[in-house]
Amino acid sequence: MSLKFSVGDLSIHRIVEQETAFFAALDLFPALPAELLAENRGWLRRAGAIDDNDTLILCFQSYVVRTPHHTILIDSCIGNDKPRPQRPKWNMKTDETYMRALKAADCSVEDIDFVMCTHLHVDHVGWNTRIENGRWVPTFPNARYIFGKTEYDYWTAQHAKAPVPPFGDSVLPLVEAKRADIVRDDFAVGDHLRILPTPGHTPGHVAFAVGRIRDDAVFLGDMMHTPLQLRYPELSPRVDVDPAQAAVTRKNFLERYCDTDTLCCTAHFPSPSTGKIRRNGNGFSCEAV
Repeated sequence: MSLKFSVGDLSIHRIVEQETAFFAALDLFPALPAELLAENRGWLRRAGAIDDNDTLILCFQSYVVRTPHHTILIDSCIGNDKPRPQRPKWNMKTDETYMRALKAADCSVEDIDFVMCTHLHVDHVGWNTRIENGRWVPTFPNARYIFGKTEYDYWTAQHAKAPVPPFGDSVLPLVEAKRADIVRDDFAVGDHLRILPTPGHTPGHVAFAVGRIRDDAVFLGDMMHTPLQLRYPELSPRVDVDPAQAAVTRKNFLERYCDTDTLCCTAHFPSPSTGKIRRNGNGFSCEAV
């Protein structure tokens, strides 16, 4: 299995922090009939997307994208030393898996020019910061951290009502350190990276399209969590803030990139996590490259 891809004048590395059984399928998708899950169990198991207990297998990862001019990290995964009592696999984690994966990609924390967050959920911002002398400081000291304004404003309002730990320890310290840029949807990095608004999972969720002349690759974030949603784009998980909007966003995205050469890089599909969108009956599939 390759962790490196080349498309156009870009190189892309997967930085995998965890790949593990995570959500019970019928729990994550309240509208999923047991009979429909049974119909799809065979191919999901062959794809490594579900285990024998009908628990979905998810990958938690970042992507390092190298353009001719910049090194960009897309989403920063789970992080170490973060208090996450509701998630035992993430709570006060201290392993070196993520940093070893960065090193294997021939990348240091100093090399990153931009950290781009598709949204501000806990498993997409964790390595934004690290603990130093009891304070949260930027993990990537030379990077500008890019947060969409709609997303940032939403979580600012939520955090004002009740503390949102990942916002407090993985986002606000960057604002205080003056390393964050709060941007609108017309933000771009040179002529290689553009924002693609994809609301639904969260109000300001975005995808990132990269490529100088065309969309050579696109990074989906949490627009989809499992290949089952390719077959049934109307399926929205209970973790979506606006399930109806998320379903519309997902279907429009799949129609846009279906049968193109754009490499779709998912946040949570099991390895190899990437592929090209193809039509499959009334739904879609992601064919590995």
